[in-house]
Amino acid sequence: MATTRTTASTSPNSCADIVTSGSAPVDPAGVAERLREVRERIARAGGSRVAVIAVTKSFPPEAVLAAIAAGADGIGENYAQELDAKASVVAEAKGSGCPVHFIGQLQSNKVRVVSRHADVIQSVDRPSLIAEIARRAPEVAVMVQVSPADEPGKGGCDPAEVPALVDTARQAGLQVLGLMCVAPTAGGIDAAGPHFAMTRALVDRLGLEHCSMGMSGDLEVAVREGSTMVRIGSALFGARG
Repeated sequence: MATTRTTASTSPNSCADIVTSGSAPVDPAGVAERLREVRERIARAGGSRVAVIAVTKSFPPEAVLAAIAAGADGIGENYAQELDAKASVVAEAKGSGCPVHFIGQLQSNKVRVVSRHADVIQSVDRPSLIAEIARRAPEVAVMVQVSPADEPGKGGCDPAEVPALVDTARQAGLQVLGLMCVAPTAGGIDAAGPHFAMTRALVDRLGLEHCSMGMSGDLEVAVREGSTMVRIGSALFGARG
């Protein structure tokens, strides 16, 4: 299963059936320029083959189209309901070779909705969720979310649980692409490095391909620690309303 785009195409009329109110207009040229800037930041940090997942959470459907046209390596969404509401533009992303990643916390009862649209679920963190994905959508690739900081309210499993969870997913017949990590809220950018390094060490230990870590504010730290996939929202589309 591809985790990065292969071609780019877009149709301005494909999102006409989705009604969005209260969202700022999306400037495709501006998104393209900011994506170039993000790639320059990655290069300066020493990254070469790092995929940029454009996180379109809370942005209008036009943001998805702009990301496709700009050449993003994937689309990221956090909420099942919003992903479903953007079905037509999400389908266009998939059709153009730009895979769709679900990156938010996922309840088992939302797997059916998410699996209709997502190529990859990055936020797998417990056996019951693995079982539901394997039952409803065995074709969807997964990543195990690790939470090195053990922060309440955030998804992810303890690092010690990761090997067993990866084994469980593989035994269930799922394709495990790698691990995903969200930096701790406390401590700022300086606190992110050790958590990213721990996640990368687990990726290497388990022989996995991808390491999804780093967002708009800490992508340089993530790239230096070995990220292969960064999840970028505000640096592409501006501040969320």
